[in-house]
Amino acid sequence: MYRYDEFDQAFVRERVAQFRDQVARLLSGELDEEQFKPLRLQNGVYLQLHAYMLRIAVPYGTLSPKQVRMLAHIARKYDKGYGHFTTRQNLQFNWPKLKDVPDILADLASVEMHCIQTSGNCIRNVTADHFAGVAADEVADPRPYAEILRQWSSLHPEFLFLPRKFKIAVTGAPVDRAAIQFHDIGYEVKRNDNGELGFAVFIGGGMGRTPMLARKIRDFLPEEDLLAYSEAILRVYNMHGRRDNKFKARIKILVHETGVGPITEEIEQEFETSRGGVLRLPEEEVQRIAAYFAPPAYENQPATSTGLERARLSDPAFDRWVRHNVSRHRVPGYAIATISLKPIGGVPGDATASQLEAVADVAERWSLGEVRVSHEQNLVLPHVARDDLKAVYDALAAHELAAANAGLITDIISCPGLDYCALATARSIPIAERISARFAEAHRQEDIGALKIKISGCINACGHHHAGHIGILGLERKGEEFYQITLGGSGDEQASIGEIVGRGFSTAEVVDAVETLVDTYIANRESADEPFLQTYRRLGPQPFKEALYGVA
Repeated sequence: MYRYDEFDQAFVRERVAQFRDQVARLLSGELDEEQFKPLRLQNGVYLQLHAYMLRIAVPYGTLSPKQVRMLAHIARKYDKGYGHFTTRQNLQFNWPKLKDVPDILADLASVEMHCIQTSGNCIRNVTADHFAGVAADEVADPRPYAEILRQWSSLHPEFLFLPRKFKIAVTGAPVDRAAIQFHDIGYEVKRNDNGELGFAVFIGGGMGRTPMLARKIRDFLPEEDLLAYSEAILRVYNMHGRRDNKFKARIKILVHETGVGPITEEIEQEFETSRGGVLRLPEEEVQRIAAYFAPPAYENQPATSTGLERARLSDPAFDRWVRHNVSRHRVPGYAIATISLKPIGGVPGDATASQLEAVADVAERWSLGEVRVSHEQNLVLPHVARDDLKAVYDALAAHELAAANAGLITDIISCPGLDYCALATARSIPIAERISARFAEAHRQEDIGALKIKISGCINACGHHHAGHIGILGLERKGEEFYQITLGGSGDEQASIGEIVGRGFSTAEVVDAVETLVDTYIANRESADEPFLQTYRRLGPQPFKEALYGVA
């Protein structure tokens, strides 16, 4: 994984000292809250419903055990003993005291972490496929490109004050695990007919009150042009993006209102002015960064593990975990293990200090010293020998981290909602907890199969409800919370935006409504192997509407 150089270290230390002075000036009365607000946002500090919130950057979702232990330390010393992993592969602390934030930032800097550009109208944390570098279907590891984009975008003088926030995602496989079509820029690493590496380029995706899928504007961009083309896109957006109306300020609105053809033409013209110049990406620089992501020292392992198979036969719970939480690795004898942060009835994405320490220990002992954060609010151990899977499972189970539900109905994405967020209009966590409890029985989850439920507590869609097979949006009506349901969304390579099925449901009704949808799917699927999304796309919304509302 990437290691900070001298520039990185000095850059982060100087920012910590700067913010320490800014906090001191606020607390002394030299600055008021309005003057302080843009300064704190530049350092990932939000003022939430009950307290300040600190958002920590986890570039492309990669962490070392040392960094995970530091997160545990911060949770225990400065917060309420836990942290919350987000859909941007970041981690949030919801209860830090403002006076402690400079000390938190100093602790983070000691392990090569920071909170810069996790908020505000700038280029946010660059995300990537959480299986990057180990996925069996991968064309190339996207993390070196994500790191190059991170370095280019950090405090970029032209893009620190964009019309709105800007999000970039990179995937290295044809199966999209990074939801690139819901990003302002999405890059898919691919090879052309000559075997050369480059990118398919998507722009204008996003969620929020106006969800849109990104449009492909280049089928192949040469590797050396990554930065020049990114800069061209940002310049066109920075020039034309709305600043008079924040609800129309994202690049998706610009693409929609101007048209993808004219926008693409202007981007190409801007690109031609800088192509081959100082922004050209030299091959030696790509290789220098890629060297940080060289594969770890894998041992020669048998492709099949008799010990693993014996353990699966003797322990049904472990067998379920392997079936749902273990994925194929590109190296024979190894596997990718997903740590679900979705215990039955628990808060999606939360991890306690003790659990974080346990994950660090497991990663250090059995995952070659690496942890990943997924945009689905789970953690990933990317390098586990198949012979070690039972030991990993047992260690995780001892800390309530062995829920065998990755990709199933209880693997719910949820934003913090009205329990924390000042922007929220409804609670999302209690709804997620109740749905999880309703479908707790393991065999029932397996019978339902792959089904993604995503819940947002307001129209800003931090819970990605637009991309849920079943999406739930919490709203407020006459002082009461109610929940609108969408169906058919997906964030993969066949991305789609969920369709609203009808009137919303009260807090008391919404879990029953979800169960009705599930029962309707089971009654109408062609076979037990046909997943929910495929059934919905085959039948359309009508049978689900009839089941929910009793009308033909």
